[in-house]
Amino acid sequence: MTWWSHAAHTDRRPFLEARGRIRDAARVWFRSEGFTEVECGALQVSPGNEAHLHAFKTEQTGDQGTRPLYLHTSPEFACKKLLAAGERKIFDYARAYRRGETGPLHSSEFTMLEWYRAGEPYEAVMADCVALCRLAAGEAGQGRLCWRELACDPEIPPEKLTLADAFAKHARIDLTATLGKREALADAARSIGVRVGADDSWSDLFSRVLVQHVEPNLGQGRLTLLCEYPAEEAALARPLPHDPRFAERFELYACGVELANGFGELTDPVEQRRRFEAEMDVKQAIYGERYPLDAEFLAALAHMPPASGVAMGFDRLVMLASGARRIADVLWTPPP
Repeated sequence: MTWWSHAAHTDRRPFLEARGRIRDAARVWFRSEGFTEVECGALQVSPGNEAHLHAFKTEQTGDQGTRPLYLHTSPEFACKKLLAAGERKIFDYARAYRRGETGPLHSSEFTMLEWYRAGEPYEAVMADCVALCRLAAGEAGQGRLCWRELACDPEIPPEKLTLADAFAKHARIDLTATLGKREALADAARSIGVRVGADDSWSDLFSRVLVQHVEPNLGQGRLTLLCEYPAEEAALARPLPHDPRFAERFELYACGVELANGFGELTDPVEQRRRFEAEMDVKQAIYGERYPLDAEFLAALAHMPPASGVAMGFDRLVMLASGARRIADVLWTPPP
């Protein structure tokens, strides 16, 4: 049955109505907090420089010839340029695009609710995430977040776990002892039944343990804030002041589903360039392609104030708040 059939649309319409209520209420909430809504353009010279994200490419033809452009995978670069320009608290309901992402929780075109607080720590945007989950649950009428057979009450104070604590609790792995030690992490992964390939990097193994043993246990009954990621897994985040092996990155989980990814933002353009180049080296080695660096973004970092920011999957938030079973049910016109 196609999404535009009368019967299918009738079934989906309650979820779409919930989407509108949540969107409007969140706008009111952001404005009450002193935020300005911005609208970042989707066409960029770089779609982002994370090794495992895949973008849609196009081109622009003009008086000076043809040049490649990309649909952004996130409005992050543009938002940070606005912070460099003088904005202090901004949010954007941004359309974002990621090639190859489909499934119950993924869409190749989706809405990224992204916001930034200049001069504030990343704990501030953690609190924002919790507030928005509570708002969404209330506006949808369920009073809780649900995914499949699982439920989460956002009114209960969230669990806060560091990655090291989460690996110890849910995977019985001493993450700190294995940092940067591929064979040590491989041995620990094998001991809990995680497949280890000959070509797997430390990062591959970290992700596999996270997905298989940690994430399914997060956000059960209450929200989980998973924080203090290894620095190698936080290319856009600044290091922790007390332990630079880890970084000011967090993710928000409900019912085992990742809803948001946030940082205490890195503002060192030299270090950011180094990290991006390393990410693109990985992309080249695995996928045979690399994306250009946005020179203007790197230049803007030198003028950007200290800030915290977060990207929330708005469609996923609506799904869990409304009880929808798949992301297509909360998209007015799902992509082909």
